[in-house]
Amino acid sequence: MSNDASPNHMPPPADAPLLGHINIKLTDNNNELFFKVKPTTPFGKVMETFCKRQGKDLKSVRFLFEGQRIRKEDTCETLDVQDGDAIEVHQEQLGGT
Repeated sequence: MSNDASPNHMPPPADAPLLGHINIKLTDNNNELFFKVKPTTPFGKVMETFCKRQGKDLKSVRFLFEGQRIRKEDTCETLDVQDGDAIEVHQEQLGGT
């Protein structure tokens, strides 16, 4: 019997995504942060983490996916976010005439 590893029993590559997780990028045009989330994780957790790491107030920014504003209760499943998609982060603008 040989001690060689069988190709059927090789571990997945280190850069392979975890089953059930989605890699997303959040960008505010100056910075990019990458997150690995479950499809059912509420975006509120991701939004809070992004703001904490960037020193921003959650009330002062808005998050958009394909032009649609993301709510805290939205998930990758509800918005059909796929692995590798980008979320845009913009400064909230109030006022106007």
